[in-house]
Amino acid sequence: MPPPDTLLTGATGFIGGALLRRLTAGGRRVTALVRSGEAATAVAASGAAAAIGDVRDPVSLRAAMDGCEVVYHAAGVNAFCLRDPSEMLGVNVEGSVEVIRAAADTGVRRVVYTSSAAAIGEAAGTVGSEASPHRGGYHTAYERSKHEAEVAVLAEAGRLGVDVVAVSPSSVQGPGRTGGTARILIGYLTGRLRFAVDTTLSIVYIDDCVEGHLLAEDRGVAGERYLLNGAVLRVAEAIDLLAGVTGVRHRVRYLPGWVALAGGHAVGGLYRLLRRGRAPFCAEMARALVHGHTYDGSKAARDLGLTYTDPGEALARTAAWLEETGLLD
Repeated sequence: MPPPDTLLTGATGFIGGALLRRLTAGGRRVTALVRSGEAATAVAASGAAAAIGDVRDPVSLRAAMDGCEVVYHAAGVNAFCLRDPSEMLGVNVEGSVEVIRAAADTGVRRVVYTSSAAAIGEAAGTVGSEASPHRGGYHTAYERSKHEAEVAVLAEAGRLGVDVVAVSPSSVQGPGRTGGTARILIGYLTGRLRFAVDTTLSIVYIDDCVEGHLLAEDRGVAGERYLLNGAVLRVAEAIDLLAGVTGVRHRVRYLPGWVALAGGHAVGGLYRLLRRGRAPFCAEMARALVHGHTYDGSKAARDLGLTYTDPGEALARTAAWLEETGLLD
């Protein structure tokens, strides 16, 4: 039986790009929804057909989905310290709902939706799981956008009878990622990380994240969400592990959370006052950092059969890629 024709959104992103390579390597006929000619050229190099469009444009979505049996919706905006988060909310929430409506109109068999562990909204000091009650508030605009999107997607899918499985990765690390928490790794390996907050990190290796998506298509239950998380580490533990697998050792001083909170308010406020664009650090980043995240990824292992990569091995592969690409120079 030939593999199903597949539409992928977000194919030029970190998770979407890795998904694209895996899908095409498996013999799938993949159409990638992209917004520019430059992106179309990039996905064509990975063996996909490009469809110019936007997740908030119903016409282009339906045209791209026509004839597809499966949709992977990995498109989204992940940003912090935005002066105006309305664009991110529009893409993440409204765009995701439009994907579900287009899937209903075109008869798609299954949608695998890339949500986020941030949508779980676990209370401070608790272990987040698919069954966790949401705390009712948000640390960041991104967290709000992913929670509202997940709620809206599952509700619209139920209303329209669309088969949707939600996949909720924690912080995805691995070759190809250079932003977000990956900057901790880069900063340490280059000797620039002098201070850190010893918060709790939950991470999943990129290969495991992709495998979790594919298993969700094959084995996931419609309407369910699956949290992908391979390891829970304190920052100090992660740095010690990184030092052990790379042999790179630098002294890092650990600061209390209140210092990060004060710094976030000060830096963010200064950038707003001086109108200097997006701040590199701000209050919402500090809140998320101090809160930390402890997630339970056992449901995906138990119900989907996902096997997680050892965190030391994941860090070693990531460090090797950073070295090979010159990012540690």
